[in-house]
Amino acid sequence: YANMRYKPMKWKIIADSGCDYRSLDNLAPDTEFVSVPLTIQVGETIYRDDAQLNIDQMMDEMYATTTASKSACPSPDDYMKSFEGADNIVVTTTGTLSGSYNSAKIAKKMYLEEHPNSKIHVIDSLSAGGEVDLIVRKLNQLLAEGLDSDQVVDAITDYQSKTKLLFVLAKVDNLVKNSRLSKLIGTVVGLLNIRMVGKVSHTGTLELLQRAREQKKAIKAAFDELIKAGYNGGHITIAHHNNEKFIKQFSEN
Repeated sequence: YANMRYKPMKWKIIADSGCDYRSLDNLAPDTEFVSVPLTIQVGETIYRDDAQLNIDQMMDEMYATTTASKSACPSPDDYMKSFEGADNIVVTTTGTLSGSYNSAKIAKKMYLEEHPNSKIHVIDSLSAGGEVDLIVRKLNQLLAEGLDSDQVVDAITDYQSKTKLLFVLAKVDNLVKNSRLSKLIGTVVGLLNIRMVGKVSHTGTLELLQRAREQKKAIKAAFDELIKAGYNGGHITIAHHNNEKFIKQFSEN
């Protein structure tokens, strides 16, 4: 056994923690999934966005502090380490919303200098959360079909052109702290129980679509925007934190 050569995995699906998955069930044969965490600074505390993150604690501290919270993307070295042990690698990043895409591209260049036979495709999702989740799920399905590297890249590129991300915000505290929203608007949103309904644009920026009073109207607005975006059936992923009521009401539409 000592003389047996280590055989690498055929595939690795890698996503930064802008993807909600920390592990992936029903992986395609000979495939591994790796989550590469971002870090989040809230006040003086640095949180690592991995499976051990205490989200409730972080959110409580975020609302309590008067300073803006900041995120830091994985380093090229973080990505280099995640690449090890596979012949074909697909990386999904949060793109325009962070420096994660650039880190992954730098890591790809460095890794290929040492492993020229590897194939690495870095996806700029131009998004985060649920849309990245959809891309990761689709990648796993494609690998399960036994496609080769070029076929996977073509198929996931086509699929990504058809995915969208909508969001509904009940709190805008951190947008105010980051000066992306005025204090006056932030105060009005809180006092009048307004929900901000928006989308991620094709360039990866956040765009406000509607303002809605109360949750039921926000759900209707989100559903209307879903139809406007061209949805006519198919998988929907909803990412939320402690908001089962929203999920139930949205699903009943």
